[in-house]
Amino acid sequence: MAVDYYKTLGVDKGASLDDVKKAYRKLALKHHPDRNPSDKKRAEEKFKEISEAYAVLSDPEKRKQYDEFGTDAFRQKFTQEDIFRDFDINDILRGFGFGNLGGEFTWHGGRGGGGRRRTYTTQRKTDPYGDLFGQQAYGQREAPSASDQDIEYNLSITLEESVLGAEKKLSLKKGDVTEEVSVKIPAGISSGKKLRLAGKGLHGHYSGSAGDLYLNIQVLPHPIFSRDGDDLYVEKTVSFSQACLGSTIEVPTLSGGPKRLKIPAGTQSNTKVRMKGFGAPHLKGEGRGDQFVRIFVDVPKKLTASQSALIKKLSEEGL
Repeated sequence: MAVDYYKTLGVDKGASLDDVKKAYRKLALKHHPDRNPSDKKRAEEKFKEISEAYAVLSDPEKRKQYDEFGTDAFRQKFTQEDIFRDFDINDILRGFGFGNLGGEFTWHGGRGGGGRRRTYTTQRKTDPYGDLFGQQAYGQREAPSASDQDIEYNLSITLEESVLGAEKKLSLKKGDVTEEVSVKIPAGISSGKKLRLAGKGLHGHYSGSAGDLYLNIQVLPHPIFSRDGDDLYVEKTVSFSQACLGSTIEVPTLSGGPKRLKIPAGTQSNTKVRMKGFGAPHLKGEGRGDQFVRIFVDVPKKLTASQSALIKKLSEEGL
């Protein structure tokens, strides 16, 4: 089924670049997986769809080609890898507020006077797009105790950052003070893992030392790659003749540019080809996961007269 990028973003064909950006921001907030925990898989797919539409419509040359050729011809001429070439998803996400503010953080207190457990909780009710959309809400449940305070903070990172590692700077608001915190993201970290930054929490009222900052890691969906454990998955489409006769194709990787991969003769659609050691590093211990390439065979919807004649001959030969 043909995909209409304009309909995907909900804009007219004559929409300005500004309109395209606004539409993408709005949909990215709506369909972000963190905001759809009960249907995360569908949200991730939708997030990829709108990112692909934005990658095309925000690029003047790609948009011109799309308008000229139409959806089917454009998708035949441009692979998903072509569509996202020169499209820095990291810069886009950073520009929309990812990695700086967002998520939810909580301050936990210790025991107050008389041994009674007292807590002070602050929540930032926002999406990882927090700064961009300015959705902030703070609420206090009980007064803070004299003990040091710990902070839990949900941090969204890109797949590249999770696989390759990164250094990020976070701006955390503690009361009336905004503090900048540097954090090193270790290569190989995955969603659900937690990082601890000692002494970066809240200072207690009667104590000179501070609590700790705990970062709950959430890896954002990627437009091309997906991750399962320490293994990475990517899809590639080959022609009917390449699948029959075998071929060598270029495959993108996250750790060193495209690599050449041999496709054996007789490859079937939905075949998985393993690229050993091209996955994410093991967070504990040495070595890396693998990258798996899912091969899909492209069956042309339209044939020229000469192509039809050749296919008929092949049919007569039992192929």
